[in-house]
Amino acid sequence: MSHSPYRALCATLLFAAAGVAHAQFAWIGPDGTRQYSDRPPPPGTPASKIIKAPGRANPALAPAPAATAVLPALEAGAPADASPKGPPTLAQKEAAYRERMKASEEQDKKNREDAQRQRQQAERCAAARETQAQLSSGTRIARYGQDGEKRYMSDAERATRSAQVNQALQDCR
Repeated sequence: MSHSPYRALCATLLFAAAGVAHAQFAWIGPDGTRQYSDRPPPPGTPASKIIKAPGRANPALAPAPAATAVLPALEAGAPADASPKGPPTLAQKEAAYRERMKASEEQDKKNREDAQRQRQQAERCAAARETQAQLSSGTRIARYGQDGEKRYMSDAERATRSAQVNQALQDCR
């Protein structure tokens, strides 16, 4: 019974060693298929086609080297600081969030102002239509002057006011 912990430890070590001993190579063959073997790829296989080799990190899992990304930018004449950067920092995320919130607030304010203008325009149009209906009804329209006296609108005044209302209604259509 005292040997069972040792057996478990030995079995674990054997399994771990078997994984290392069974190192595989993986590469893209000349016909475009993925090849697996415990032997290295044939001579003349470009390094870019070798996917996995013992003692070499798996390039599919490793991040791309930054130097290869900078070289095309430098060859194109771009400044050296135009290289791709890592993930944004917390401060950059916070700044981007604040910019988005500011833009959102400005858009909301603009939308509220537009809605207010549209309401005011609708009220003016409704008042102009009501005035137009009164003017075209043919009934006598009375106005009160500054002295409080009631005066009736003459035909000339009615025509002038009707022209003003029609001009205002041009913006309502």
